Amino acid sequence: MDNKLDREVTADDVDAKPSVENAVLDPVLDEAVKFEHSLTFFQACKLYPSAIGWSAFVSLGVIMLAFDPQLLGNLYAMPQFQQDFGYLYDGQYIISAPWQTGLSMGNPVGQVVGALIAGYPMERFGRKWTFGACVTLTAALVFIQFFARSLTVLLVGELLGGLVLGCYAVIAPAYSSEVCPMAIRGIVTSYVNLCFVIGQLLGNSVCAGTQNLNDHWAYSIPFALQWFWCLIIIPGMFWVPESPWWLVRRGRLDEAEGVLRRLASKKVDVGQTLAVIVETDRLEQELEMGSTYWDCFKGVNLRRTEISVGVYCTQVLSGIYLINYGTYFFTLAGLNTDEAFNMGIGFLAVGFLGTICSWPLIVRYGRRTIYNSGLFLLVFLQLIIGILDCIPGRPTNVIWAESSLMLIWNFFYDLSIGPVCFVIISEASATRVRGKSIALATAAQGALGCVMTVAIPYMINPDQANMQGKLGFFFGGLASLCFVWAYFRVPETKGRTFDELDILFERHVPTRQFGSYVIEGGASHER
Repeated sequence: MDNKLDREVTADDVDAKPSVENAVLDPVLDEAVKFEHSLTFFQACKLYPSAIGWSAFVSLGVIMLAFDPQLLGNLYAMPQFQQDFGYLYDGQYIISAPWQTGLSMGNPVGQVVGALIAGYPMERFGRKWTFGACVTLTAALVFIQFFARSLTVLLVGELLGGLVLGCYAVIAPAYSSEVCPMAIRGIVTSYVNLCFVIGQLLGNSVCAGTQNLNDHWAYSIPFALQWFWCLIIIPGMFWVPESPWWLVRRGRLDEAEGVLRRLASKKVDVGQTLAVIVETDRLEQELEMGSTYWDCFKGVNLRRTEISVGVYCTQVLSGIYLINYGTYFFTLAGLNTDEAFNMGIGFLAVGFLGTICSWPLIVRYGRRTIYNSGLFLLVFLQLIIGILDCIPGRPTNVIWAESSLMLIWNFFYDLSIGPVCFVIISEASATRVRGKSIALATAAQGALGCVMTVAIPYMINPDQANMQGKLGFFFGGLASLCFVWAYFRVPETKGRTFDELDILFERHVPTRQFGSYVIEGGASHER
């Protein structure tokens, strides 16, 4: 589909004074916005194949982020790791709850600190070089984990590695939302969730393949495989296009236009695209939207930050951290080691399928409906699991029923709040503070993750609370509170350009009217 209007961005464009009311009146900008709205999903895929490819490439870092905690959760159930690092309890070796907590804290602590740190180099040096630096540091820090022969050394490796891994959760959704057009924005940002699932699935699969080895290679091989992704990413990162939005904010319009030409096919008029980016940035400046962490809490940005933080934290409160302990949870539920590892792989395989199935739903139904409907189903399934666990004696068929319901729960999680969360945090935040807004949401999610990392081992370990399936009551209750919040606070952002979203938030449009509110010629009304 050709965009026939050809226009270069001039100095007059930069100096012009926009306003919320006339932001959509400029005929050139209006034409550009109409073009973006007219694109279907498949048309956008044909016109922006490079943007999709580079977005997927940068999201590979999330695979490493997800692989590490999933690996640890599986090691707790691995006989050789238990024997080398654990102690004998009731006839079998286990890793104590305090050490499980300490080791598992590396990833969420890193997510908190690393995410907040990532906001500064992303704004100072750009998305591209921040990403490259993180991958290089990850490759170096894996050496500590690979050669660790004590829990203390492994703990140091996990904490240092986690600081870097936390940055990927900020870089990937921010970059993806800034290089792709609106028609495919939901899919490329939700792809971040698929990378989480891939990393978790690989962690389970690798450990299932090495768990029967009788020496340190049972756990050293999984640690070493983290270098595989570094070897793929490092050679290609020199060709990664920088975010055109970041380049515009730095005043480098020529470079931004060059990047847009790399990201789109020759049929796209990148001059118009650049004009929209410049206009959106100027509109946010007029609305006094700065680019610091403090600006995330000022004015209408407070509401936008609340939405980003809320949808991300809901993932933790609904029970997603159980995935990291999935295999271990299944062994404690009564399955033997082989059955537990196989169930763990199946658990994540249905998550992979769920994320793929979510894509046509995101294109068709948007964000709010899928997010809220999925969250309601998760509450229901968690409560059913808790009720089943109350059956006296916990017969074998009940154990398998609970395990099967966990598979179903994970499918609906990755069909709804898993992928849609990354779409919402990318769209709800203003462009000038997107990196920092996503960093705050990631840090908040990581902080809750720290709480769950401390609590879950004590809740599931046989020498502690040994709650087993009764965790369904705990997470079902928390998720129900999240559902009430989401119903009243999570808006529909499907089909909106970034400047339109700025206007909707500036006008304080009620949450449930976002999907029907029409912006037209500076005036607006409901459909």
